[in-house]
Amino acid sequence: MTVENDPETIIALKIDAHESKLVQTPKERKFHHSVYVVLLKNAVAKHPSILRVNPKRDPLKPCVYVGMTGLPIDHRFENHKNGYKSAWVVRKYGLRLMPQFYEHLNPMPYDAAAQMEKELAEDMRAEGYTVAGGK
Repeated sequence: MTVENDPETIIALKIDAHESKLVQTPKERKFHHSVYVVLLKNAVAKHPSILRVNPKRDPLKPCVYVGMTGLPIDHRFENHKNGYKSAWVVRKYGLRLMPQFYEHLNPMPYDAAAQMEKELAEDMRAEGYTVAGGK
C-alpha cells in the first residue's frame, strides 16, 4: 500500500455520499484536542487573583488566557464570549485569538493537550506575559 492510499495518513475531511455529511478520518478522530491563547484587555491585570499568579509579569507584554478544547478553537472562543462554559476573564476581557502561539502545536490527543496547556501557560509566564488559565 502506498502512502497516498494509507487511510491513517489521510487527514482531509471526506463527504459521506450516503448521508451527505462530512465525516472525519480515523486520524482526525484520534487527535482533535487543541490548546489556544486569547488576548485579554490589559485591565484584567488589576485583579488581585491575576496578579497573584503572575508575580514576575512584564507590564509591557500583553495579558493572555491559555486554554484547551476538543471543539474547533473559534467555536470555543465564541462560547467564552457568549457565556457558555466560559472563563470569566475571557468573557469580560477577551479580545481575540492569538494563533501564532498555538497553531503549530495542534491538534493532539486529550492527555497531550492537558499537559501542553499547563506548559504553555508556564512558558508564557516565564517570558513575562500576564497569564490567566493554563490549569
